[in-house]
Amino acid sequence: MINRNEWLNDFQKNISELIAKSPAADIERNVKAFMGQTFSRMDLVTRDEFDTYKLMLERALTRIATLEQRIEQLEGSDLTQENSSAD
Repeated sequence: MINRNEWLNDFQKNISELIAKSPAADIERNVKAFMGQTFSRMDLVTRDEFDTYKLMLERALTRIATLEQRIEQLEGSDLTQENSSAD
């Protein structure tokens, strides 16, 4: 008598062989090829690239905000100096 695990393994093997010999395998290959071509035409990035770009953007936005504050401080001090020298 075949034990349960052997029977399941044989069943899985038979199903895999059946699918490999059927038109379903050809359809799967064709769909994978089509999807690969479609994705290669798109300008997609990997998750790592996306995370890197996101981090770079966050740093740039922080730097811009800091520089804007610095400009406002400098412009404010210029106005104060102009008013002091005009008096």
